[in-house]
Amino acid sequence: MTTLDEETGPFPPASEVRLGVWGLGAMGEPMARHLLSARAALTVHARRERPALTDAGARWAPTPRELAAATDAILVMLPDLPQLEEHLDGADGLLAGIDGRDYLLLIGSTSSPVGVRALAERLPRGIRVVDCPVSGGEDGAKAGTLSIMLGGESADADLAAALLAPCGTPVRLGPLGAGEVAKACNQMVVAATILALGEATELAARSDVDPAALWKLLGGGYAGSNLLNSRREKLVTGDDSPSGIAGYMVKDLRFAADIAAATDTRPALLPALRAAFDEIVDRGLGERDIAVTRRFTAARSDD
Repeated sequence: MTTLDEETGPFPPASEVRLGVWGLGAMGEPMARHLLSARAALTVHARRERPALTDAGARWAPTPRELAAATDAILVMLPDLPQLEEHLDGADGLLAGIDGRDYLLLIGSTSSPVGVRALAERLPRGIRVVDCPVSGGEDGAKAGTLSIMLGGESADADLAAALLAPCGTPVRLGPLGAGEVAKACNQMVVAATILALGEATELAARSDVDPAALWKLLGGGYAGSNLLNSRREKLVTGDDSPSGIAGYMVKDLRFAADIAAATDTRPALLPALRAAFDEIVDRGLGERDIAVTRRFTAARSDD
């Protein structure tokens, strides 16, 4: 990639940036599909190859080094920073493929803002970092309607926004780490809402009130939400097969607690949410969808 002068910045226009995606799970794969469709070229890497993507035209990179060598920027959709950091160094690591070039690293995982900033400080000069966690779940990833929360230097975030626009609505919220703060706030609301929905559904069912009728009625009022629309069927039927895994909320809420401590914020609800999701995991329900809060409430009630 040609390095531009300081006035125009280190990167070419978004349309000329060679983009890659690392991590092709429930969120990463549909995002990669949108990016491939919009750009007609994309390099991807994950633990195993995705024939559907490569058949559609994506280039498969067997290692992080080869992914970096073929790209100028990558979107990392791994669970957290440790999964990225363990593949930075070494002969097949990401840094070997970057090899001193200007490079844009887009961190889409829900991670600690402190950890993101610390990683950026440790990386070689020329590697620019933008945190870009997303909200909207698997449904939003498939539809290309995600809310994309950006943190980073203005020029870097502008380029990230242009690159990620096919996946939803990117908005810069502040300096590096701001996206992760926003995601922590989002996850607090999601955790509180899905816990309330699970408890209310089970309470209604035990009171001989039809949960389907209940949510059809209440969904048009103040109790309505995108989360209710997304999880209504699961809550009513008790089907908590995985989509958004409940156990991930433990990590997300821990990051929220870290931010609260760093900002001298004393939340009343957050400790209760953390205790509830810790208990969900302790009961062996952490691999279920977040709609498992109904089953969790029933189990606690039957103890």
